[in-house]
Order: sequence, then structure tokens, then C-alpha cells
Amino acid sequence: MKMYTIKLFLFIVPLVISSTTDQDNSPFDSLSSETKSRFAMLEDVKILANGLLQLGHGLKDFVHKTKGQINDIFQKLNIFDQSFYDLSLKTSEIKEEEKELRRTTSKLQVKNEEVKNMSLELNSKLESLLEEKILLQQKVRYLEEQLTNLIQNQPEIQEHPEVTSLKTFVEQQDNSIKDLLETVEEQYKQLNQQHSQIKEIENQLRRTGIQEPTENSLLSKPRAPRTTPPLQLNDTRNVEQDGIPADCSTIYNRGEHTSGVYTIRPSNSQVFNVYCEINSGSPWTLIQHRIDGSENFNETWENYKYGFGRLDGEFWLGLEKIHSIVKQSNYILRIELEDWKDNKHHIEYSFHLGNQETDYTLHVVEIAGNVPKALPEYKDLMFSTWDHKTKRHHNCPQSYSGGWWWHDICEENHLNGKYNKPRAKSKPERRRGICWKPQNGRLYFIKSTKMLIHPIDLESLG
Repeated sequence: MKMYTIKLFLFIVPLVISSTTDQDNSPFDSLSSETKSRFAMLEDVKILANGLLQLGHGLKDFVHKTKGQINDIFQKLNIFDQSFYDLSLKTSEIKEEEKELRRTTSKLQVKNEEVKNMSLELNSKLESLLEEKILLQQKVRYLEEQLTNLIQNQPEIQEHPEVTSLKTFVEQQDNSIKDLLETVEEQYKQLNQQHSQIKEIENQLRRTGIQEPTENSLLSKPRAPRTTPPLQLNDTRNVEQDGIPADCSTIYNRGEHTSGVYTIRPSNSQVFNVYCEINSGSPWTLIQHRIDGSENFNETWENYKYGFGRLDGEFWLGLEKIHSIVKQSNYILRIELEDWKDNKHHIEYSFHLGNQETDYTLHVVEIAGNVPKALPEYKDLMFSTWDHKTKRHHNCPQSYSGGWWWHDICEENHLNGKYNKPRAKSKPERRRGICWKPQNGRLYFIKSTKMLIHPIDLESLG
């Protein structure tokens, strides 16, 4: 409309100018022509006025449209100003949060250093407590031997009050040390958890600024029992002394057919407790049990010699006690294994166990079983720990943790290793745990173990 009005104006103006020019250049026209010309000019004026009126309307519309566009621009500018103001506020808030995060990071770093220092201090205290525990256990064993000798020499005399008070005091001290060790271990676990949490928070702050498959279960074909006794057999000498049974078989023959803890006294030995397990009408003496990792088996030679743990849980009976039992007669060693798929297997050996002078050397020959054998037969398997190394196997206990019977090289069968749950550790770490590796076979990781002994039935072997 605006462009149309302007064009009309441009068209009319030349006409008006032309008519004016014609008037000035006609001096020879008559009066009638002058009157006619005057009427013509009036028409031109009307036309010009109409054109100007149209032009005014067009300009008015243009002004209104321009005003509307300017209002839209002002509204957009207001919106932009408000957005810029909000962005400024958020920027200020982010800066404040950044300052707070920096202060928190500084506090966490200080806390982390404190936790590290406390952890080192607890480690030193724990080591000193363990040393004190070993010394106290040695003293307790010495006192037990003295008390046993006193009971043997004077069974009819009532125990002396001083002896009773001494035993009570020793038991109280031992219980106090155990409680203290448990407390220290719990604090140590809590500190480790806090340390891990602090490390995780630090990693998160830095960011803002495979498991292995479960091992296959043990698979093997059952093997038929051997009919010939592999080792030289001794005369049976497991008889009662002073009314105390010599082993679990004696207890079973007296009519006790329930599994549990019993007191025995092998020939020429002291009195001690064992766990008798009744399996299919046959009594077995349990010498080792692993089930949940509640007991630390990375113990010293002294503890492996005399035993550790709880008979109603995880324990090692003790090499000296095992030797005192098996030297009475000829015994079978039975090993029961359960893998992490709950498959159960067993293997039985006829065996001979040496004394302390031979490092409790073990000789085994397989009799029966449904699991691949791993203990070398007809070999000298010497028992070693991290603080008692035999000539041949001086690095095995340090590499594999815990005490065990080793051969020329560190064989990968070890039932006293560290208790590792599946997928919880790296493979090198798990290889130092409880494992069973048949000769020329694959390595299997074990969930629970039992080692049991039972006198050989000569008639069944003959």
C-alpha cells in the first residue's frame, strides 16, 4: 500500500507541473480558454490532494508497523537483559560452590593424612600384640605341660588352689588379648573403609575439576581302590591310658556315636581335645577344617606345631598332636574338597608322618577317591612355614602363604593358603589361596576343605 501511494504521487506531480507550464506558455488563449483552464487546475488539485491523502494513510500504516516492530525489539531486549542477569547470579553461585569444594578438598587431604598415620600406628601396635600373643601362647603351653605332668603324677590329689588361680589368670589374660586383637582388627577395617571412601571422594573431585570367570568345578572319573597296602604297616598300639581313649576309634568303640569334641590321650603323649566326626558309621579324627575364612592360616611354625583355631569352626590340630596319634598305628588320610559350585569330592591316602626332626615329612600313596590326585606319591613332602624354611623349599611359604607339605618345587596344591572368595581377587593373588592342582591338570580353587585320619582296617586291605 505504501509503495502504491508513492507511485501515485510521483505520477500526479508531473501532471500538475505540466498543466502549470501550459498555462504560462499560452498568452494567446481567449477568455473561455482561461475559464476552462481554471476548472482543469481545480481537478488537478483534487487529484493531488487525493494522492497526498493516500500517501498520508500509507505513511500512517508504515509508522504503526514500525512502532510494533520497535516494541518487539524492546521486549526481546528485556528478555535478554533478564537472562543475562540470571546467568550472572548462577555464575556467582558456581564460584561460591567452587570455593566450598576447594575447602572440602583441603579438609579431606588433612583427614587422609591423619588416617594414614593412624593406620601405621595401628599396624605397629598389631604387630607388637601378635608378638606378645605368641610369647604368651608359648608360656601357656609350657604351663599346660607342667599341669599335665602334675595331673599324671598326682591324679588322686585335688588341684592346688595356686595352680587353679594361675590357670584362671592365664585364661583371663589370653581372653583379654584376644578381645584386644579383635578390637584392633575392627578399627583397622574401619580405617581402611574410611581411607577408601576418602580416595573415592578425591577421585570424584578430580573428575569435576574383569573379572575372571568362576573356575570350572573339579571333574574327574572315580578310581577303584587299591587292594595292596602301599606302606609298611605297624602293630596297632592305640589303647586307653588311665581311662582316657587314645583316639576317636576308641571313643566310638565305647559307644559314643555322635560327632563332637572329645578328650584323648595317645600313647606316650599329653591329654588334648579333638573333633571326632562320625561318617557312615566310621569314626574319623578331624585334623584340619576350612569353611569361611574366619581363621588366619598364615601362622608361625610354632603354631602349626601345636595347633590353632577352634575345634567347632576353622582350625589346624597341630603337627605334634597329629604325629602322636598316627604313630600308634597305621592310618588313612582322607581329604574332602568342595568347590565354588558346591561339587563335593574326596581322595584317600595311606600315609606316614615323620617327627619334628624330619620337619614332619609326609609320604602318601593313593588308595581311593573321585578327585584328581595332586600330592606326589612316594616323595619326601616336608612341612614349611614362613619362619621355618626347609633346605629345599625356602621360598614356598612366603610366596603361597600358610604352612604346607612341599616338594622340589612349589606345587600348586595348598589347603592352608589364604581364603579367597571367587572373583574377589586377581589371579596371582588367588593362586596363593586354597587350591588343588592335579598333576598335568588345571588349577581349581576350593571353597571348603576337611582333612581327616582313621586307623587302617587290615582285613579290608588284605
